[in-house]
Amino acid sequence: MKTLLSLVLASTLAVTASAVAAAPQAHSNVSVSHAWIRVLPGALPGGGYATVHNHGEQAVQLVGADSPAYGHIMLHKSTTEGGVSRMAAVKAITVPAHGQVAFAPGGYHLMMMQAKTPVKPGQSVPVTLHFASGATLKVPFKARPANAIDDTH
Repeated sequence: MKTLLSLVLASTLAVTASAVAAAPQAHSNVSVSHAWIRVLPGALPGGGYATVHNHGEQAVQLVGADSPAYGHIMLHKSTTEGGVSRMAAVKAITVPAHGQVAFAPGGYHLMMMQAKTPVKPGQSVPVTLHFASGATLKVPFKARPANAIDDTH
């Protein structure tokens, strides 16, 4: 009986430990400032912008994002060559050690697709950033109107 109890306890601890190890951890070396979403009319996708800061000794890779407010969020980059603007999905964005990457109109951004309910200017929208390490970071993004150029205007 004592052996059976020990086996049950050991297996319970092993399952608990593996569940804790598998749970995503908050990214302690990364912070985000000036997070905002440009809300476009109707079903048009919104653009998510922010500055991602890496305070760590190693570069980190942002590989995705999600939000309960949107059906799908993609990492995108806009470029202009020869007067022609293009936008393309990217698989990852590297934030250098002790550096930052700005997500801004005309550059990197989050393409916020399929709003589950209309997102209105002034709302705070929770977004979870996902890193290649498996770490995550939850960030509130402030919804701004279609004519906004940054997080305050």
